[in-house]
Amino acid sequence: MAIAYLMCGFSELHRLKCDHVVYSCLARKVFGREYMKIVSERVQALLLSWGYTKPGVSNRVTRTVFEALLFIRSPHLDQLTLDDLQAVIARKPQRTGTYSIVAFSRILASMGTVPEALEIKRPVVDKKASPALTQGVPSEWARLCRVWFDRSTYAVRSRTKSYYFLLNIGRWLSQVHPTILSPADWTRDLAAELLSIICQWHGGDWCSVDPAHVKSRGKILAPSTRASRISTLRIFIRDLQEWELIPRRFDPMRHLTTPRSLLALIGPNPRVIADDVWAKLVWAGLNLTAEDLPRRGPSVRSSERPTSYPIELCRALALTWLFAGLRSNEIVRLRLGCIRWQRDDATVPGTGEVLPADAVCLLDVPINKTGTAFTKPVDRIVGEAISAWEKVRPQGAKQSDWKTGDVVDFLFLIRLRPVGVTYINKGLIPTLCAKAGVPLADVRGNITSHRARSTIASQLFNAKEPMTLFELQAWLGHSSPSATQHYAKITPLKIAKSYADAGYFARNLRAIEVLIDRDAVRAGISSSEPWKFYDLGHGYCTYDFFEQCPHRMACAKCDFYMPKLSTAALLLEGKQNLLRLLQEIPLGDVEQAAVEDGVAAYESLLLKLADVPTPAGPTQRQLGSGLVQITLVRPIVGDHIPQEMVPAHPRGTRGSGEPAENTCQLP
Repeated sequence: MAIAYLMCGFSELHRLKCDHVVYSCLARKVFGREYMKIVSERVQALLLSWGYTKPGVSNRVTRTVFEALLFIRSPHLDQLTLDDLQAVIARKPQRTGTYSIVAFSRILASMGTVPEALEIKRPVVDKKASPALTQGVPSEWARLCRVWFDRSTYAVRSRTKSYYFLLNIGRWLSQVHPTILSPADWTRDLAAELLSIICQWHGGDWCSVDPAHVKSRGKILAPSTRASRISTLRIFIRDLQEWELIPRRFDPMRHLTTPRSLLALIGPNPRVIADDVWAKLVWAGLNLTAEDLPRRGPSVRSSERPTSYPIELCRALALTWLFAGLRSNEIVRLRLGCIRWQRDDATVPGTGEVLPADAVCLLDVPINKTGTAFTKPVDRIVGEAISAWEKVRPQGAKQSDWKTGDVVDFLFLIRLRPVGVTYINKGLIPTLCAKAGVPLADVRGNITSHRARSTIASQLFNAKEPMTLFELQAWLGHSSPSATQHYAKITPLKIAKSYADAGYFARNLRAIEVLIDRDAVRAGISSSEPWKFYDLGHGYCTYDFFEQCPHRMACAKCDFYMPKLSTAALLLEGKQNLLRLLQEIPLGDVEQAAVEDGVAAYESLLLKLADVPTPAGPTQRQLGSGLVQITLVRPIVGDHIPQEMVPAHPRGTRGSGEPAENTCQLP
């Protein structure tokens, strides 16, 4: 082959069944062994410095280099162009593998041979080209939908979703209102009818027959999705009217307004991860090893298959996600050198408190969703993990930030490409969940990157020394405290502690002191002698069932009442063998108000109890007017009590029997 290549001009090497070993041997014979060794080492050193650590990639690139040099009949890399590279790949037979053309183009771009490297081209299926998409849609409606899609200035992803939904509305019109063929035929009544239909829209309703255009069928759309669909229709009609493609027959901004009942269902809902699950994820991130990372490749043994990213990069990503409280796009857009250390003790202005050196480190966060770039303190472990990754981070060229357009050095850069935004949700979090032994979802949904932000904010707000709302706002990077309030969730445990401390149950119970006459108890209690005395403050109540008396909080001073100023009350106070007890009494709302609201409520309670009988029999109104029921008794001689003189209602049952015979009403 070398003789044919040099002396006969044979160059159709692709027609020979040769592998990379033959190409390398042929190149060494044609261009010289020493020079080809220098070229090969130069290529492999560049690939290794960029993070191409897999041997397969290095071998494929080296094979492609040798084949390309043989194709141009020159041993110099700087003479290669992208056209030559494309020609080499185009003439080779189709195969399932890869020739690492993108990696090779990056080598040429680093040498200045080509202006820029090739991009990885992934197959993109244009669902809008499917003929089933416009099936059953009026032609004029489909035409105007396509015009709106081409002219609208919204993001492509948003426009595509809106385009599919507008075609679904066209299918609904063709079935329900076949005479309506264009948005120009719309009226206010039709807009009101469709508004009610969208509020009850389910996944798959009026969708095309192509299953690629719908993800879930039969389930009602989320409130936010239904509201966005109404907004899509409103903007669609408005734009067509402003572009003068249809007449202005009604105001879509007024008659296609999202209903308040639907807006009430929409709101920020940060989903906090349970403390036990979060603690396991933190442990998994702190103890992440290379054996825990998923591996790829055809090798039989998993230990021989390489990982997608180095362990240092994965550990830095994991600890940043677990401790920094950043959004996923903020994490992957961090700049090289974003960690700054506080090496000396610092005094906090205005407080005089001292922040010890290296207590925390400062993290520079790029421009985010709600504000400009800012700096936040994070735990030392985050800075240490990022510093460990920066020490082994491969060299890389500056890349354009898709959000700001600036050309920057990304921190998480590997193989000249930043880590994808979806890697945290689809690669890192499943790895941590598998190591921690927790499921990928809980009762509140899947464990995603943003749920860590909600969990960290909630824990900082509910800590023993919590951050204030404004401090938490600055730490999260919010532009207003109203956004931070949705993240500052009070934990159920803290609410339970506050509820217990509030003493709701105890607030509705009142304790009253009870005096027990121990002498009377020991001597034997008779039905006529009191032995239990409830302290009312101004006197004592000797009624045994005091807690059942409706007058207990507004004593009517019946026969069971003993004033404190009387001689009996003074003697009772002086007895040393009385027990002072507390008895809990459940209070009603009116009684509780009497205790707490003062004289006005007390008078109201007295008024309500005016006609309620006391345990002794008469009502409070009768006692207050001076009419009392008095039992006339004769003197008792010795221990003999005449039968006719026994009271009709002895102590403990007064008010339940009939009045005695010898009774009268006296002022």
